[in-house]
Amino acid sequence: MATRSNRTGTVLRPPQDPDAPTAPAPDRTRPEDTPRGGARTRQPRLWTWLLLPGTLWMTGFLVASLLLVATLALGTTDPLGNPRFGLNFANLTALADPAYSTVLLRSLGYALITCLISLAVAYPVAYAIALRGGRFKNLLIAAIVVPFFANYLVRMYGWSVVLSDDGPLLEALRAIGLADGDTKILQTGVGVVAGLVYGFVVFMIIPLYAAMERMDTSLIEAGRDLYGGPLRTFLFVTVPATRQGAAAGCVLVFLPAMGDFVSAQLMGGPDQIMIGNLIQDKFF
Repeated sequence: MATRSNRTGTVLRPPQDPDAPTAPAPDRTRPEDTPRGGARTRQPRLWTWLLLPGTLWMTGFLVASLLLVATLALGTTDPLGNPRFGLNFANLTALADPAYSTVLLRSLGYALITCLISLAVAYPVAYAIALRGGRFKNLLIAAIVVPFFANYLVRMYGWSVVLSDDGPLLEALRAIGLADGDTKILQTGVGVVAGLVYGFVVFMIIPLYAAMERMDTSLIEAGRDLYGGPLRTFLFVTVPATRQGAAAGCVLVFLPAMGDFVSAQLMGGPDQIMIGNLIQDKFF
């Protein structure tokens, strides 16, 4: 049908028949808006190939070192102390010796206590920096991390001086009446745990800080409205929201603390040796 126009210039269209077929709507999608299947599959393959060399490198050295340690564990030594590879399963049965089990349980206890103390110390520090640090966040993180660039052995020597019988810590405690002349920190379990906490607490602070940095702060405000006090908000909102960072920090602290031998050697005595000291003595 033809269209007509009235005197005002408005185009008058005749009424359409409802039974007449309608033309399909034109496709207005641009070709560049449609993702191509090749581009989607090409990018994951690229990252896979980029990760492959490093993964093979690390896996090869890991497997080779484990095989070397396993063969040495089943071997023997000659009169000069040189290793001789073999299959001597008596070395494994020697692990049932009560002396070895005592050292292993002591190391496990020290590592667990270190992990718990580091968690208690790191949570307030990470919370203060991430949520209250403002523009000084990077400076505060640097103030925590930069001292740990020093050699671990040097830091442990310095910490042993601080905890010594004539060190500044015990002198201050004696001055305020909290310690006497017989109080000792070195060559005790307290000294070993103090060294372990000082050495590895930064590995707990960084993951917790990263987790709190990503946390939605509106959850804390909602928690205060629901639970009231700051402590309940921290326990029921902040801690569950950052549990992944806490888990990562516990792994990073527990594993090196379990095998550490410097703290027990410098700040412990014969009754505080750990599994790392035993491995060092038997291996060398």
